Amino acid sequence: MSSEGFSIVITLQTCRGPHKPLVCLFSEGFKRNLLFSLHLIHPGLPKDMISTSVLQCLTQDDVENQTCALIKQLQRDIKGTRKETLLTSDGKGKLKSLCERFRNANAKGKWAYCFEDLEAEDKETNMPVLSQKKRKSDNMDHNGVAQNDHHSKRVKDFCPSEEEERLTEEEEPKMRMSQLEQSAASVSQARSDVLGSSKNLPDHMKAAVPVIKELLDTESAWDESSVSALKVFHECDPNEVEVLCSMLCLSEASEQSLPQFCSCLLELSPDLSHSTASAVITHLLLPKIVSLAEPASRCLVTAVMSLCTRYPRPTCQALIEPVLRKGQTGSAQAEVLCRLVVDCLEPHHRVLVFRTILGVSWDEGVLSVIHALLDSKRELSEEDFSVFTDQLCSQSPHFSKSMKFSKMLLSVLTKYQSHVNPACHHTLSSCLSFNETFLKKSLQAALKRISL
Repeated sequence: MSSEGFSIVITLQTCRGPHKPLVCLFSEGFKRNLLFSLHLIHPGLPKDMISTSVLQCLTQDDVENQTCALIKQLQRDIKGTRKETLLTSDGKGKLKSLCERFRNANAKGKWAYCFEDLEAEDKETNMPVLSQKKRKSDNMDHNGVAQNDHHSKRVKDFCPSEEEERLTEEEEPKMRMSQLEQSAASVSQARSDVLGSSKNLPDHMKAAVPVIKELLDTESAWDESSVSALKVFHECDPNEVEVLCSMLCLSEASEQSLPQFCSCLLELSPDLSHSTASAVITHLLLPKIVSLAEPASRCLVTAVMSLCTRYPRPTCQALIEPVLRKGQTGSAQAEVLCRLVVDCLEPHHRVLVFRTILGVSWDEGVLSVIHALLDSKRELSEEDFSVFTDQLCSQSPHFSKSMKFSKMLLSVLTKYQSHVNPACHHTLSSCLSFNETFLKKSLQAALKRISL
């Protein structure tokens, strides 16, 4: 609410009708909305004016319970006190009734008593199951001894006892409530961390958040004003950019908005700093790549490749390396990484990816990335190639029947013959001994052709 709008409200409160201020003649919904607005902006308004002009008028009026609670909340915020309760009379009555129900000694399982109506409905819908249990119980004698020992053993194994069922009915609501409380606490903690950190952001950065979020949420084309809104990323230090990305919820941005957003980022001059680019890539792209269960959309691939071309080193460190270290590189992730390796990365950046692969666990997806790196004919140092052959030997028992692993070995033996010294030759020979594919003879022939 602007200062002009607040002046209008004050005028409505001071101008009196036949019996009361005009603001009291409005509906309860209007009064609640007014109090909500004042609750948000009251730190920037004179406290005395709110207390005397607004709350005093509304307090004298007969207001609903909810409006009364909002008035008390605003009074507490202005005075900075926490003495009075926020419970309305209706809320106090409900809370007292709930406490009485829990205090009832005849309640069945306390929490189960609160869900008694739901349990009755479940019993009606599950009549076939109950009747089946009843038929099973009919086969038992009066003392609970099975008439048929074999049948009794099966019932005992697969059907819980009455005591176990009673304990389960009592514990299940408690467990469900505990899980809900833990989930709510984690979400609340995450939100409070972001909100707490956002207090340290300058005002102009806070003001840019709703503008950028609106651009991300709309499907309209971005223009020069959109680029100017993103200039706030130039003014962030490493801590501020993390808070800004969290407040923008970049990980939740739709894939359709990614190409335009990345295009505007690339139009910024000068380029983003390394830390800022890494933070944007981490929040904007990494969650989407990691969660891929099918081939990436064209929008996502376009966004990833555009940022990787301009910011290759941040992409290697903030996207490619974390995906590889996850240890679960599926075919969808491998396809994206291979396109980045082949089309976007320079040779010295491919070295970074290659050295990362030497330190992670391998799977079929990682093998595809290695094959793409080898096909790019990048130069390997003697030390890197020696470490690589040792890794090949240690991994060969796990991929003895893998065609991808065999084709990768064939690329090594045909394209990197000059790198094979006597030690590497012996290592590769040991590696081929585990191979069980139809390419084994071709691999052995290729190894023999290497002259030492």
